[in-house]
Amino acid sequence: MSVELLDGGIILGFIEDDEAFNGSVQDRFAYLDTNHDGLLSYSEMLKELQSLRMIETHFGIDVKPDPEELAHVYDSLFVQFDRVSNGVVDLEEFKAETKRMMVAMANDLGFLPVQMILDEDSFLKKAVDTEFMKLQSDHVYA
Repeated sequence: MSVELLDGGIILGFIEDDEAFNGSVQDRFAYLDTNHDGLLSYSEMLKELQSLRMIETHFGIDVKPDPEELAHVYDSLFVQFDRVSNGVVDLEEFKAETKRMMVAMANDLGFLPVQMILDEDSFLKKAVDTEFMKLQSDHVYA
């Protein structure tokens, strides 16, 4: 984990960088696709959904959520990814929903930077790293 400054512009810049965004999405999809069939089942997606820890923490403090509520949240999230309702998520569905969620985060953050603790392999950390690389290359060529 690392502490990073992040704003909506950094996230949108990452999404608009097709090479960086698509590469990151494809890498994450391949990591989650444990049986290598090109589709993510609910059980394969579950570890990704659980890593989000959406309701298991309250201001950074672990809480014990109701298991039924937690299962409902995970089911609802999976349905968001499974756009054709066939019980699995393909790469395009995964990419589209990831993009939709990241645009929503960018819009919520706005353009005032905030400090966040980010997992090293998270999409937000990849967005920060991509922006840093762009700034470095701009500085070298300036």
